[in-house]
Amino acid sequence: QVQLVESGGGLVQAGDSLRLSCAASGRSFSTYAINWFRQAPGKDREFVAAVSRSGGSTYYADSVKGRFIISRDNANNTAYLQMNSLKPEDTAVYYCAAAPVISASDYVMSYWGKGTLVTVSS
Repeated sequence: QVQLVESGGGLVQAGDSLRLSCAASGRSFSTYAINWFRQAPGKDREFVAAVSRSGGSTYYADSVKGRFIISRDNANNTAYLQMNSLKPEDTAVYYCAAAPVISASDYVMSYWGKGTLVTVSS
């Protein structure tokens, strides 16, 4: 069992940066890939970024590639999403999720956090 808690969301202006954290409790954090998804108002949830169990491999949605950086610290059971050059279209609730493998498919995820809201004003 893994419990995930996101933090770091807030209201920022376009062009600003935010760092989201995903703190995990429970055993075996390092045995799960960590994936970030987001859901904007009125839209379906979408994949944002993922990091492998070791942190050695990362993947990004085209919409955030070059602006967002995903990382993890297995010693502290925490994953991060550094978001730079934020745009109004990045406004969404951001969720972290744990899965046995990296995947852009939310149905593969084993555990989910409750999300943190990011609002980017123009």
